[in-house]
Amino acid sequence: MVEHTNFSSAFGRATGTAALLAGGAVAAGAAVLGYGLYETQKFGLRRETVKVLPRGAGDIRVLHLSDIHMIPGQALKRHWLHRLAEERPDYVINTGDNLSHRDGVPALIDALTPLMQFPGAFVPGSNCYYAPRLKNPLRYLSAGSGTPNPSSRDKLPFEEMHRAFGSAGWVNMTNRAYSTVLNGIRLDLTGVDDPHLERDQFAGWPQGSVTGYQAPHVRIALTHAPYQRVLDQLTEAGADIIFAGHTHGGQVCIPGYGALVSNCDLPTWRARGLTEWEYAGRTVPLNVSAGLGHSRFAPFRIACPPEAVLLTLTARD
Repeated sequence: MVEHTNFSSAFGRATGTAALLAGGAVAAGAAVLGYGLYETQKFGLRRETVKVLPRGAGDIRVLHLSDIHMIPGQALKRHWLHRLAEERPDYVINTGDNLSHRDGVPALIDALTPLMQFPGAFVPGSNCYYAPRLKNPLRYLSAGSGTPNPSSRDKLPFEEMHRAFGSAGWVNMTNRAYSTVLNGIRLDLTGVDDPHLERDQFAGWPQGSVTGYQAPHVRIALTHAPYQRVLDQLTEAGADIIFAGHTHGGQVCIPGYGALVSNCDLPTWRARGLTEWEYAGRTVPLNVSAGLGHSRFAPFRIACPPEAVLLTLTARD
């Protein structure tokens, strides 16, 4: 007996299965993107302790902010930043990418005003100078995304932002060295302009008296993007600790694995957190903040919630 197949029925069943699978994939994708949007609001404060001060020195609490990417209307972010002032840090370090919209400066200054009562220093990132452009957000996952090529039409009002920072006493560390005294310890700071835009020029360390380095001091380095060439230079020059941002912690991470990219040549396992950078026989603590924001054209984070970092600098053993 010869059996005959009902091709129209089989085709219908196959089409229905394909439609169900496609619908399931769309639903799963929507759920992931929905969670990614939700996670952008899960602000947290990471706390670290680092032994970098001279023996016998009292603690110095440094609040590290980075990649705020302020957009008008982000009330929850502004409120959360206001509350950080309750931590009463001794010093605030801002490692750039403060804006994601040309109208974001008023909201940014409002958010940071309570923290501007504390002394601080800052370096810019590319999204202090230039606004992000609309593009495929999946390009962020490309390890070879390269250096941006901004134009004058993308320019952000960073001068207004920097004037507000300066009026509050925060020091612009763009390719500059600076020294101040805090809690009886001299802080020698150096900072570079954004390496992602290839604007970095190491200025060395502050120059003092010939006996200046006999006094208790700590060398603090600031950069927005933690490119290896910059970290090597700062480490070889004698930095005691390096602060950086830029990576967004990977922004999209795989639980149990971590970041897929760092948006620079930093190894992905260093894209967030406190690690030790080694170069030329020296080992230096490197704190990379995952940041508090995102491009307005890529409004998601997955397994990588936004953060500020409160580091307690304490005396070496």
